[in-house]
Amino acid sequence: MALAALAAPVQGPAALVQAPADRVQGPADLVEVWRSDPDGSPTYRIPALIRTAGGDLLALAEKRHGGRGDAGDIDLVSRRSSDGGATWSVESTLWDDGPNTAGNPCLVLDRTTGVLHLLATRNLGHDREAEIIAGTSEGTRTVWHLASDDDGRSFSAPREITASAKRPDWTWYATGPGAGIQLGGGDHAGRLLVPCDHIEAQTRRYFSHVLLSDDHGATWRLGGSSPRDQVNECELAELADGRLLLNMRNYERSQHARQVALSTDGGETWSDQRHDEALIEPTCQASLRRVRPGVLAFSNPASTERRARMTLRLSLDDGATWAKERVLYPGPSAYSCLAALPSGEILCLFEADDYGRIVLARVEAEWSRP
Repeated sequence: MALAALAAPVQGPAALVQAPADRVQGPADLVEVWRSDPDGSPTYRIPALIRTAGGDLLALAEKRHGGRGDAGDIDLVSRRSSDGGATWSVESTLWDDGPNTAGNPCLVLDRTTGVLHLLATRNLGHDREAEIIAGTSEGTRTVWHLASDDDGRSFSAPREITASAKRPDWTWYATGPGAGIQLGGGDHAGRLLVPCDHIEAQTRRYFSHVLLSDDHGATWRLGGSSPRDQVNECELAELADGRLLLNMRNYERSQHARQVALSTDGGETWSDQRHDEALIEPTCQASLRRVRPGVLAFSNPASTERRARMTLRLSLDDGATWAKERVLYPGPSAYSCLAALPSGEILCLFEADDYGRIVLARVEAEWSRP
């Protein structure tokens, strides 16, 4: 895709500043990437993390100007690290839509072109989630695409893709948040996939689904949805045999555990939806990442009672079982996003201390080995 034809990019500062290393009593050393204002404005939430084609780390978050709520004046902001997460650049604004809400960042790297894609959603700042779901809001949720051909240093102006990404009978919609994937092999090698969720207008049932691109992000279309409802925020992984695993936030109160589904056709359809009883949750977003063929990492607040105890799990058999567990932070914690480095190290960017800050934990490569 030729980015020269897109709108002028939003430039961000390049200077690095030292981020304080927050050493806590616990199993992981944390680097603080964002700290929310103690009075609640701005509040930083909804982290996304990716390793760029050039090897840097790019972290994104929502900057919420009116407090911790999901509506109002919300911008998408970023910081960059060129030393594996030890230090981070000053904050750069990727999308400021005035008093409106720009959020749900989901990043995916096209390894063929080196282009970094960002999928996000927008709604009027005065529209609330309940109103959007009920169809009584002034506007609705729309879907947008931004792209970077300079390793995430700047992004194209937001381009709306709602017509191909959202059905007319869907109300609420979210991209990610977190990261998508690019398929490495099989009939759909090179395909970009972004995890999403939606709510149906008539039934108000909520599902997970995926967006697909087979032309390096020039166009996007709907892939398959979860067979059953009661799920929403989700992430993806490509398994060693070419199947895809969809890991979903669960709302079925009979079990406080994640739900999963499988695809054998590159995300066009999903089947075999079930609970993964090992992955307990308090109903919250989580992150899933392939470390290497057959090895998956998963992070979430591993509690059935509250958003706390941010935990990293490791599967050595493509998610059939979870062989290792490591508590990264025992205190209050919520949304997270993982990145796997070529060295085998695993990074986890997550919300901590009742949304008071977003921090980065780094787990050594030895931990991810059998």
